[in-house]
Amino acid sequence: MGKRRAILLVLDGVGVGELPDAAEYGDEGSNTLVNMAKAVGGLNLPTLQRMGLGNIAPIEGVSPNDEPIACYGKMQEVSAGKDTTTGHWELAGIIRTKPFPIYPNGFPPEIIEAFEQAIGRKVLGNKPASGTAIIEELGEEHLRTGYPIVYTSADSVFQIAAHEEIVPVETLYRWCEIARGILKGEHEVARVIARPFIGTSGRFKRTPRRKDFSVPPPYPTLLDALTESGLTVVTVGKVDDIFAGRGVTYAVHTSDNNDGMEQVERLTTQDKFDFLWCTLVDFDTLYGHRNDPQGFAQALEEFDGWLDKFLLKLRDSDLLIITADHGNDPTTPSTDHSREYVPLLIWTPTFRKGKPLGTRKTFADVAATVADWLGVNWQGAGESCLPINFLR
Repeated sequence: MGKRRAILLVLDGVGVGELPDAAEYGDEGSNTLVNMAKAVGGLNLPTLQRMGLGNIAPIEGVSPNDEPIACYGKMQEVSAGKDTTTGHWELAGIIRTKPFPIYPNGFPPEIIEAFEQAIGRKVLGNKPASGTAIIEELGEEHLRTGYPIVYTSADSVFQIAAHEEIVPVETLYRWCEIARGILKGEHEVARVIARPFIGTSGRFKRTPRRKDFSVPPPYPTLLDALTESGLTVVTVGKVDDIFAGRGVTYAVHTSDNNDGMEQVERLTTQDKFDFLWCTLVDFDTLYGHRNDPQGFAQALEEFDGWLDKFLLKLRDSDLLIITADHGNDPTTPSTDHSREYVPLLIWTPTFRKGKPLGTRKTFADVAATVADWLGVNWQGAGESCLPINFLR
């Protein structure tokens, strides 16, 4: 059968229905896939339909399959929160009982004043905002004063935007490290994010040199367990930043979904990993947060077309898992993440017919499943989805 490998593809923001506690997060009625499909008159996802996506929820255009090729189900988030870090950490076996802090009214004076004193200049903004909107609003004043733009979102983030010609990127990174040091205790946000941009007023554009400065996981994750067992862990996209680089053998950063898919295909062909984790973020960042169901649907259809060809490149000893980290329903008034179940599809070429996995109690079942497949002892949260007789 050859050396076993596991590949995890996380479709950022692709939820599949509100969780029982969705009302506590203001997310009643959220259902990213179902509502988006209705909004666009149906989705065309033949590969995901073949795998069993339509068996998980009534998605217009994606019919249930009597003989799906993949095992299918959905997963419940146990952790408190609905942000990127919380979702990714739970997929890797960490369950948070306390949500990361958020700042709907901006950061308190003690944080901003400490940051201004440390970097030797004032800041602009200090409010929740869209990253593209706030650089248009304050970019000209930033060019004139050299003051960085500080903003947050519905996520637990402290974001610093600066023009690359006004603030060198390395200086911006250093400021983020300073902020990371200030944001402790009750103000320990999940991520401090450098947001460099270029251009002129009315034509500002963020650059790919974004960098995340994350809180390290509080205890060992799946990634730690794999690397400590001598296995090679490769991440594609922002995954290594979310885990503060821990447990990652090497990382490949990407510019968009297409780049991410190309890198996954390249790495799979090169055979230089035991576990590969790729998060495709465009669904969330470009379409969910901007309430664009048409763009969201098109991105999913592009992924489906790529997946059709990618499945042919996998071998019998490969295990593919497709899921998400939270919802981001583009049809609701909110532009925030949504507290939802996430789809779960598990496939290997040796499957003749997929089986229902039901509703899994935690995202951490992914961690347990990957460890099970790769033969690594897993002491963390979650239960493997793989039947014993299948492993034999």
